[in-house]
Amino acid sequence: MVKDLFERIQNNKGPLGKWASQAEGYYVFPKLEGELGPRMEFHGKEILNWSINDYLGLANHPEVRKADAEAAQKWGAAYPMGARMMSGHTNYHEHLEKELASFVQKESAYLLNFGYQGMVSTIDALVTKNDIIVYDVDSHACIIDGVRLHMGKRFTYKHNDLESIEKNLQRATKMAEETGGGILLITEGVFGMRGQQGKLKEIVALKQKYNFRLLVDDAHGFGTLGKTGAGAGEEQGCQDGIDVYFSTFAKSMASIGAFIAADKDIIDYLKYNLRSQMFAKALPMIQTIGAIKRLEMLKTMPELKNKLWENVNALQNGLKARGFNIGDTNTCVTPVYLEGSIPEAMVMVNDLRENYNIFLSIVVYPVIPKGIILLRMIPTASHTIEDINETLAAFEAIREKLTNGTYKALAEANVENVE
Repeated sequence: MVKDLFERIQNNKGPLGKWASQAEGYYVFPKLEGELGPRMEFHGKEILNWSINDYLGLANHPEVRKADAEAAQKWGAAYPMGARMMSGHTNYHEHLEKELASFVQKESAYLLNFGYQGMVSTIDALVTKNDIIVYDVDSHACIIDGVRLHMGKRFTYKHNDLESIEKNLQRATKMAEETGGGILLITEGVFGMRGQQGKLKEIVALKQKYNFRLLVDDAHGFGTLGKTGAGAGEEQGCQDGIDVYFSTFAKSMASIGAFIAADKDIIDYLKYNLRSQMFAKALPMIQTIGAIKRLEMLKTMPELKNKLWENVNALQNGLKARGFNIGDTNTCVTPVYLEGSIPEAMVMVNDLRENYNIFLSIVVYPVIPKGIILLRMIPTASHTIEDINETLAAFEAIREKLTNGTYKALAEANVENVE
């Protein structure tokens, strides 16, 4: 008997979907309104926002708004029409690619419409069924989905664990010798949930012992790390050892789009084999010209990154001084680890939003282990020291309610058990 395809979906909503009736519209799919920035509106009142990836404060910067508006006025939302290979190619796209390549110290670059689909397609294009992929177990979902497309062997290594990396490179080397393929190692410049930098320098050093190529997703490092803002590779002094550099415009650039950068022969290959771009409409002119302006500001306004890091240091040092566990983050991403259940986490976040007017991201199982609540904050150049002090005071208050059982009692009384 053939089952109804939808039977499983109707009976099992998934580890996050099962909370939808209680969470949607508030804890997930919330609606933030007003102009982008540290102060926005949520459910009709002003909140202090720590949940947008606008690292350099460009999202609502007047120069950026002006450039976007002028591009929209001149070109509209449609231009150029068609895929770049067919009819959607412009001098502006070429110019942005040259500027991006120069900025991240690579020979060539290629624009992508979206970061997520771009990474998936890049992995797909770089490997064949004979090749072996080695990647960090904590990689972003876009990497995991790209690896899923791979028809050959793949090995995960323990997160940022050099011994595990080398062990899996040895396994991959043996396998590649049998298949006649190569090895692609994939990691992140910055792991966006925990805030750690990938072990790029150490991984690059392993090239002296093993024959592999390195793909780095540096979405959170681009614009925030390194002397010039060129990312985690520049920060660690190993940018030359990154074979394919990837970043998105959705973080420091406060826009939509992404790019890959590498030696010219690799980019030339990807231009003709990257399915997500070959069969998709070109990045619209609004985003392309807007990205040119944003990149110019990254290059010429170091005060943006300096202010960002002033706020990062004030927030992270303040949390540590008050005894909060922020893990081993060495980037702008600021996680705070607490112990508690999902219902307790929901009550806590409700308290933060309703009584302290603070909005941030909550991360629970299955993204992190059961019994752990991760409160994830993204400091930006637009935040103030007053914002930080207000948040530190609120965190001390909610920790007391968590440890003395207040949240547990409220959760048991008010939150339906759906496990």
